[in-house]
Amino acid sequence: MTACSPAELEARLRLHTLPDLGPRRFRRLLDAFGSASAALSAPSAAWRSLGLPVACAEPRRSAPIRERAAQALSWLDQPNQHLLMWDDSAYPALLAELSDAPPLLFVAGDASILERPQLAMVGSRRASHVGLDTARAFARSLAGGGFVVTSGLALGIDGAAHQGALAVAGKTVAVLGTGLLRLYPQRHAGLADAIIEGGGALVSELPLDCPPHASNFPRRNRIISGLSLGVLVVEASPSSGSLITARLAAEQGREVYAIPGSIHHPGARGCHQLIRDGATLVESVEHILEALRGWQTPSATPEAHACDDHPLLGHLRAAPMTSEGLAQASGLGIAETLTALTELELEGRVACEAGRWLHRVR
Repeated sequence: MTACSPAELEARLRLHTLPDLGPRRFRRLLDAFGSASAALSAPSAAWRSLGLPVACAEPRRSAPIRERAAQALSWLDQPNQHLLMWDDSAYPALLAELSDAPPLLFVAGDASILERPQLAMVGSRRASHVGLDTARAFARSLAGGGFVVTSGLALGIDGAAHQGALAVAGKTVAVLGTGLLRLYPQRHAGLADAIIEGGGALVSELPLDCPPHASNFPRRNRIISGLSLGVLVVEASPSSGSLITARLAAEQGREVYAIPGSIHHPGARGCHQLIRDGATLVESVEHILEALRGWQTPSATPEAHACDDHPLLGHLRAAPMTSEGLAQASGLGIAETLTALTELELEGRVACEAGRWLHRVR
């Protein structure tokens, strides 16, 4: 919580809810007038002289703006709910480096966790079973290696990353593209509660009542990468928003990691593009832990990979295959192959998607 006066806090909250007033314009006002209170009292002509549109200046004294600021103040009176400001000593140092760092951050949960070393994990909302397994396995190992796992609470890879960290009692941060009172997707409401209960945090720069808007999610992505030492992309198509996060991470000077996949899987193409563009190819969590060795504070030994000694698994690690293809490649009969695949599926070591068998990372 910032140490500014109650009047200044209310003024900043009012500025924050104005339409078309992004981080750079917010800072321009504070730099020009010295405080949010003075900016609110300044004539509209003074705002226009700073290049700010009328749409920013006119609603600042309206009842709806005052009501939304009052709602935020009431929210802050509740336990475990915080507001961090860009000039507050508790504001995350890595995020503060950004030229468009959010002037205000609403945080539900443990705000101090934002200063701990974080590794972002992102990927497709429509991830494969293998991709989800991989995300959970990497998140478990990263959390066990002392890192906070940061993601966006979305369906698919994001949710699997949060779940993996929680599975080993690790810490995880979810950055939302909505206000904290408008959780999206609602299907992850239970996961959001578990993140807070597990000592993690939910974070948003948006007004508390802000609903889902497509334009807000790319804005959210810069916070995910900005909080983190690096970004790991697990599975993504070339049009995935995860590639936006990776691009922002590179622009911010963060590390970018990508897990390769089968050339036959559309969800691997985005990762392959990142690798061609210079991202670090990652085949095991040790590649990341070694690169960030100076940052980690191990809380547990990263789980070792299971010994995959069945001959069929060697073929499936290389590429997804049909039952017939596996039988031919392994030299086993089709009946013996199908029996072995059934046993491996029951053990959770393989899965069948669209007629092809896939190796699952445990």
